[in-house]
Amino acid sequence: MRFPRFVEAVSRRAELPTEQAATISRAVLQTLAERITANESADLAAQLPDEVASYLAGPGEGGATGGSVAFLYRVAERAGVGPAVAEVGARAVLATLRETVTVGEFEDLVAQLPKGFDAMVDPIPRPPYDV
Repeated sequence: MRFPRFVEAVSRRAELPTEQAATISRAVLQTLAERITANESADLAAQLPDEVASYLAGPGEGGATGGSVAFLYRVAERAGVGPAVAEVGARAVLATLRETVTVGEFEDLVAQLPKGFDAMVDPIPRPPYDV
C-alpha cells in the first residue's frame, strides 16, 4: 500500500479531506514512533511501504510518556487540528495500520502503548475455534 492509498483509507474512515488525512497520518505515525521502542518501530516499518515507514523514523526509545490524551494532544499539535479531529484521525490511522500489517505485528505495537489506547484500537479479530 503506497502512502496515497494509505491516506485514502484514513480519509474514508475518518470522513476527512484527503489533505487533512495525510497530515494527520504523518502526525500519528511520528507520535507513535516516540512511544515505541526503536526495534518495534523498525519491525512495523518493515511491513509498510517506504513512504509510510519513513514517518516512523524517530527517537524510538519508547521514551514519550503520558496516556492516550497526551498522545492525542501531540497529534493535534503536529497536525494543526483540534483534539476531536486528532482522535478521529488517530482511530482511522490505527485501523488502517491494523489492516496493513500482520496481526502479530499489530499486537506488538498495541502492547507497547499505554492502557488508555484500548478505546482507540478496535479489537483484533480472532479466528473461530473448533469446539
